[in-house]
Amino acid sequence: MVREFRRDGIPVIETTGGKLKGYFYNGAYIFKGVPYAWADRFQMPKPTSWEGVRDVCSYGFVCPLANQDTPTSELMVPHRYWPQDEHCQNLNIWTKSLGKGTKAPVIVWLHGGGYFAGSSIEQVAYDGYNMCMEGDVVVVSINHRLNILGYLDLSPFGEKYANSGNAGHADMVAALQWIHDNIEAFGGDPENVTVFGQSGGGMKVADLMQIEAADGLFHKGLIMSGVGDKRSLSACTGDGRAIVEALLAELGIPVDLVEKLEEVPYYELVNAYKKVSPAVAKAGGYIGGGPLVNDYYKGGPVEYGFREHAYDVPLLVGTVFGEFAFAPNAYDKAKLSPAEAEEKVAAVYGEHAQEMIAAFAQAYPGKYPTDLLAVDRAFRQPSKELARLHAQGGKAKVYLYNFTLEFPIHHNKIAWHCSDIPFFFHNTDKVEVCAAPGFDKLESRIFGAFMAFAKTGDPNMALLPQWPAVTPEAEPTMIFDQECEVRTNYDDKLFSLIDSYLPPFYLMEALAGEDVQH
Repeated sequence: MVREFRRDGIPVIETTGGKLKGYFYNGAYIFKGVPYAWADRFQMPKPTSWEGVRDVCSYGFVCPLANQDTPTSELMVPHRYWPQDEHCQNLNIWTKSLGKGTKAPVIVWLHGGGYFAGSSIEQVAYDGYNMCMEGDVVVVSINHRLNILGYLDLSPFGEKYANSGNAGHADMVAALQWIHDNIEAFGGDPENVTVFGQSGGGMKVADLMQIEAADGLFHKGLIMSGVGDKRSLSACTGDGRAIVEALLAELGIPVDLVEKLEEVPYYELVNAYKKVSPAVAKAGGYIGGGPLVNDYYKGGPVEYGFREHAYDVPLLVGTVFGEFAFAPNAYDKAKLSPAEAEEKVAAVYGEHAQEMIAAFAQAYPGKYPTDLLAVDRAFRQPSKELARLHAQGGKAKVYLYNFTLEFPIHHNKIAWHCSDIPFFFHNTDKVEVCAAPGFDKLESRIFGAFMAFAKTGDPNMALLPQWPAVTPEAEPTMIFDQECEVRTNYDDKLFSLIDSYLPPFYLMEALAGEDVQH
């Protein structure tokens, strides 16, 4: 295959902020680090502009991270790291055509990492080239403010900080507004925009449905392993007076000089925050770290209910089998005798081991008994609840999936958090652990379903069994595996038993455990 690169003759694109010039590579026009807004610390984003033609051939800065990344499990979730800066409001675009005539569907990626970490390019599998080329769509990925920069309420200290507790979400809305206003010039259709995200990015999809300012800026949503409830991440309520006063005191800044927080070097600021926030949280006070429930953001739908407009947005919602069971098994599950497998299960479920093995076999026929110990308790149940709530609106449809594939690592490890991302992006060629028989076939099915959903709001396509939408009475789920099938309410009994025999599951506690890696 002859590859083709062009830069010098690429058209200059006129946008609301100014002129842009990217490059062409093997059928796609690519634009990296496009500014969509500008914001001073703790303040709302504003439209940005520049003089002359801006070169957008390099990824832009990503948001500073409160904690140093430590590369682990790179075979399972390969990462890449990038320079950081507070002025991180930029996006990346992949498109096959330029100009207003094409009107291709637009797919917007919201990265994971909770509300505190990650970036638009953090994972190798986030690259938008293959999706653009194979799906005939325009792909956009965005950076926005995170952690203390994106989610700390200073509104009690002045109007200039109004809604600072939602600055990160306001960045996303600003990005969607920029896309709406400019994407036609990149061959995209501003009236057919799908937002999708995984983990914290999935939460952001649901959050945007709860923000009136985002209405009309996107039209469909895919939530991957990211439906939150009180067990995963408590809603931020109240205001930031206590945490900000504690922060000021730690830094030796008088309350009447609160604006000096805008000048404190980031790591000095975030280290002071880490020092004082536990005591404020222990006393029941607001410490930020996520979007603030207020007039702007109406709260997560599982906890607060959907806004009426949200019922008009078709949804595709899913999880993976193992989610946060990252740690490798110390044994080969395929070589265990039935008695040895029961012994492993009994270490968790005691006298109920046989009952649990039987219930698991009914829910997941063909899986190994010890896979029961990896069943996700973070997102599958809230995802079903959110789908049911959305279906009760009686308007746009909502579809469920569960990704249950086994991978050729750690003795056929079952799907973990992030392992489905390469399949949705059509990027299994970039993730080494996906080099296994049958994976390309499953990739075609998952990617094809996603592209069908992005174009029509319905994921049904020829390579898959008929996929019914969720109703208030039934929750059919597409099982994505070597063989795909639809099963309805198949794990209700299993989760009922798990919840009756095990203590409640809290995601933040699990993430602090030694068996979880990122």
